This record gives sequence, structure tokens and C-alpha cells, in this order.
Amino acid sequence: MSFHVYLSGEIHTDWREEIQRGAEAAGLDIVFTAPVTDHEASDAAGDHLGPASEGFWRDHKSSKVNAIRTKTLIEQSDLVVVRFGDQYKQWNAAFDAGYCAALDKPYVTLHGEQIVHPLKEVDAAAMAWATTPAEVVEILKYVTRG
Repeated sequence: MSFHVYLSGEIHTDWREEIQRGAEAAGLDIVFTAPVTDHEASDAAGDHLGPASEGFWRDHKSSKVNAIRTKTLIEQSDLVVVRFGDQYKQWNAAFDAGYCAALDKPYVTLHGEQIVHPLKEVDAAAMAWATTPAEVVEILKYVTRG
């Protein structure tokens, strides 16, 4: 039986690929899903619904279309990994973590020590805090193999 893991958060580094490679190398039966990681495509997700008079309404439409994917994949997952990078504020990742907490869906946070304080509430509800993709792979090994 496959274990389903949703990889949420930061889109500017290859952390998703590192986790996927590590899981594959370990022979883990895991299905990985993620949000749309092409920033321009994500921003344009609602453009086909008609012109928006302001940037707010373009973002509003696109966020709702993106939420169809995000909510569905989080709900279908067994575990969510939420990555917070150092360069940008990932408000969407914090929202995903809160959604997981509301659903009682287990999640792991992935971020460096320098942002522990601003993420204290997010980390408090997480099942684990990892600082590297390799640590996430070790969690996945344990969770799927016992």
C-alpha cells in the first residue's frame, strides 16, 4: 500500500526532488504530490474566468482555483511536509500547516533554525521539525517501515 505525502511550501529550491530521490533510493512506496510550483502558472490559475479589475481580484480568483488542488491533495495525504525557506515569507505554507492542524492531519515542518521563533505555533502543532530533506527521508523511512 502506498503512503501519500503532500509537499507544501517554498518553490525556489529543489527540496522536493531531494526528498523524492531519497525516498526512491530507500525503496519507499510513497506517492508524492505538491502544489503547482510554477509561480506564473499559479498566479494565472483563475485568468480564464474573466478579466479582473484589480490585482486583488486576480489573486482572489487564482487562489480559489489553486485551493481546489491544495485542499484535495492535503485531504488525501497521509502526511504533509511543509517547507519554509529563508528568502521569502511563505504565507501559503503557514496556511497549509493550519489547515492540516484543523483536519488533525499529521505534518512535519522543514526549515532552518533562524526562523524557529516566527514559526513557533506552526512547529508546536507539527509532529516533527526537520532542518534538511535527508531528515524528512529518515522520518518517512520510520513511518512507512516501523
